[in-house]
Amino acid sequence: MVSFTYRGLCAPVFTIFNKDSSVNVATIPEYARFLAKNGIDGVLVHGTSGEGVSMTVAERKAVVEVWAKVVKETKQHLMVQVGGCPLPDAVEMARHAESVGADSLLCHSELFFKPTNPTELVNYLKYVAAAAPRTPLLYYHIPGWTGININMEKFITEALQKIPNFRGIKYTSTDLEGGIAARRASGSQSAVFLGADTLLASAYTMGYDSAIATSLNMMPQHAIKIVKAIRENNIDEAKRLQNLLTDAVNIIIKDGAWVPTMKAAMNLLTPINVGQSRPPLVNLTQAQTDDMEQALKKLGLL
Repeated sequence: MVSFTYRGLCAPVFTIFNKDSSVNVATIPEYARFLAKNGIDGVLVHGTSGEGVSMTVAERKAVVEVWAKVVKETKQHLMVQVGGCPLPDAVEMARHAESVGADSLLCHSELFFKPTNPTELVNYLKYVAAAAPRTPLLYYHIPGWTGININMEKFITEALQKIPNFRGIKYTSTDLEGGIAARRASGSQSAVFLGADTLLASAYTMGYDSAIATSLNMMPQHAIKIVKAIRENNIDEAKRLQNLLTDAVNIIIKDGAWVPTMKAAMNLLTPINVGQSRPPLVNLTQAQTDDMEQALKKLGLL
């Protein structure tokens, strides 16, 4: 049986692009060490924040190969998102990720010929799972972006029966009750990672034990303190910290799309320069970035 014991806070890392939109892998070692130093022991490569769907297969492989080498030094869990592309490419990237030592895989469903029920989704993921049979596979549930909103409780129950290395989901939804039902279905052998930064305190209060959240890149200690407060039953402190994180997220995304605004915040709040986003995403203007900087200063984060 393929085991999957990783739990905790996992950062969905940004892909760093040069000014000409080419991929920059040179900063990855520094990036990984920054996260590790700040208590983040897992990274997700090519998730939404990583813009994997805007990259070629060759580019995605090159980035994964560098991360695979670096995490051997930093001792971080390496999760690789292989979907968001034609199925043959997802299969190829799953096979490649396993070959370079990825600890787990995450995969979107088909994004055009979309599954309409749990069985269709399971059948799609079977192909990806079979390409990396020794590596735990998780499904990336993000209905607000994909338009695919299959019942996760039913899906997990079926996936555990039919996919030998299926081990959980990333649950990016505001429906926390649905996530709790998914956690019940997953049992002890699989995991449910929360994917909503603004619900971290609420989710951990309800029993979640893991999260993949973009803000872990630029405010890692903040999330760690929220989790610590919940575990110590210091609910008032957890609420205070969550409100601060939510205010920060709202400031960051005020003038643009999620990924380019979060990248701008990363460049302001940390010593790691992750550059800008690749088209078709639209980056912030300098004036918008300056406004964000001033607002984050007023919040006490700069």
